[in-house]
Amino acid sequence: MPATAQSYRQRRRRRTNRLLAVAAGAVTAGALAAAALPGTASAGEAGRGHGGHEPGRYQDVQLLSFNDLHGNLEPPAGSSGRVTEVQPDGTTKTVDAGGVEYLATHLRQARKGNPYSITAAGGDMVGASPLLSGLFHDEPTIEALNKLDLDVTSVGNHEFDEGARELARLQNGGCHPTEGCYTDKEFEGADFPYLAANVLDEKTGKPVLAPYWVWKNNGVKVGFIGVTLEGTPDIVSAEGVKGLSFKDEVETINKYAKVLQGQGVKSIVALIHEGGFPASTSYNYDCDSPGAGDGISGPIVDIAKNVTPQVDALVTGHTHNAYVCTIDDPAGKPRMVTSAASFGRLYTDTTLTYDRWTGDIARTAVKSANHVVTRDVPKAPDMTSLIDRWNTLAAPIGNRPIGYISGDIGNTGTESPLGDLIADAQLAYGKELDPETDLALMNSGGIRAPLTYAAKAGEDDGVVTYAEGFTVQPFANTVNLQDFTGAQVIQVLKEQVSGSNAEAPKILQVSSGLTYTLDLTKTGADRVVTDSIRLNGAAIDPAATYRVATNSFLAGGGDGFPTLGQGTNDVVGADDLKALEQYLTANSSATAPIAPPAADRITIVG
Repeated sequence: MPATAQSYRQRRRRRTNRLLAVAAGAVTAGALAAAALPGTASAGEAGRGHGGHEPGRYQDVQLLSFNDLHGNLEPPAGSSGRVTEVQPDGTTKTVDAGGVEYLATHLRQARKGNPYSITAAGGDMVGASPLLSGLFHDEPTIEALNKLDLDVTSVGNHEFDEGARELARLQNGGCHPTEGCYTDKEFEGADFPYLAANVLDEKTGKPVLAPYWVWKNNGVKVGFIGVTLEGTPDIVSAEGVKGLSFKDEVETINKYAKVLQGQGVKSIVALIHEGGFPASTSYNYDCDSPGAGDGISGPIVDIAKNVTPQVDALVTGHTHNAYVCTIDDPAGKPRMVTSAASFGRLYTDTTLTYDRWTGDIARTAVKSANHVVTRDVPKAPDMTSLIDRWNTLAAPIGNRPIGYISGDIGNTGTESPLGDLIADAQLAYGKELDPETDLALMNSGGIRAPLTYAAKAGEDDGVVTYAEGFTVQPFANTVNLQDFTGAQVIQVLKEQVSGSNAEAPKILQVSSGLTYTLDLTKTGADRVVTDSIRLNGAAIDPAATYRVATNSFLAGGGDGFPTLGQGTNDVVGADDLKALEQYLTANSSATAPIAPPAADRITIVG
């Protein structure tokens, strides 16, 4: 059963080393009825106290933040577990980073000597998670975040992968509705509030979770407003966002900033699950340095320029990039905008100088920097224990070999080797369902990690385990077959670079036999050269019918491909991970591993 506001408070009180979030009551009817409304945190009750002397006018408040953890409790593998660092001489190097055992140590060390410390997150804490967390519907990650002393987070789009009811369970606790309890103890839920100010119940018109939350410590008050990107329905399955509406980020933040101001809370931080693209991939790039020009681009820039000056800092996410930039607010005053990459590889340490006379942040004194979650510090024992406990439950499933590879199979680039492999796997599975299946299309965003050749504990080089396959494709999408005309197939390829994908193209991964040219010297849909599109060497016939395999997310028109939502003669198969597993098992062995595909199906011009 969902936890009540009272039991939410009781869970918080049991944690003697963190702040108490005081919930005010229920938010909406239905699945999220028991979620906590805006509350406050009191250090006097929970132990992050203050000294015995009379406080002065200015008080530094430490804001530690991170985003897009995606259930990566163990150190991420390959490039997903590295960050790029600019050296003093201008060169760069890569640093291994991430793992919740190390993240906990870094955060705890950072808090030392900072009695006024808040830890916040920018969404996507769960969803698209590795098997260790995803197999258990991310209960392990919520448990880890509780131990990390996370105070508050916004929702991200992936918090809705399994729908609003499952998000309510992660917030409030209770056993999984179909799988039950995984251990002898009932899941208690999050000890921190999820904020979802711009996610409304279509029936009630009210936020499905708390829109804001207030932290208090010895007279210092800092309010947090949490939103996710308005375009969430375009990148989450239709079932996951059923019954919900997603409102404009700026309008929502500005609305609740006024509410907080009316309550006497003048220091405000927005937690926004939307982000930008820095001019450099190095985490410590100074995008405000002289000569940097426009150090950051993307949706967060317009958001930052239009969010009310009443908001003092923006913690962002979604794009998995690292940046610490200032962007002028509508009054022309610089305001800090941060993001800590993804997968727990970085955390941001921001100093907010609070003016006790005005109750506001002295914006000129705000400073911020990203820090690497290096793996050269001691592991946090409680996190090691947590990982070991859940790994014991997952090991019989996760350690099972499902295939063999002869080298790393990456998932980067316009066309990736792993994208080709997955598309081929779905084509092969589609042909099992219907021998008339002609081609398969796979969205790049559904490929969450590379397949790495190097051995992990308990396996040999080149072995692909079920856990690794799960990390690559964790969404449990089904493989669907649909009929399309040739004209529709051509239109789908053009939708990669037009419509909602015009500014940020989403290139589909294609199965063997489908080839075409992408001309980057052109604009819009013209970037896909129609005359170049071939299937097994023959031009696509606009009037002919083609049987196409996709995952269920694309089959619903997701990722800005409305034409894929117009197919006919639907057949729904098993989940996409099963298709990958079957393909690897059938086409590889220890003596004949699969080689990385050449990724030569899309010809790039320009």
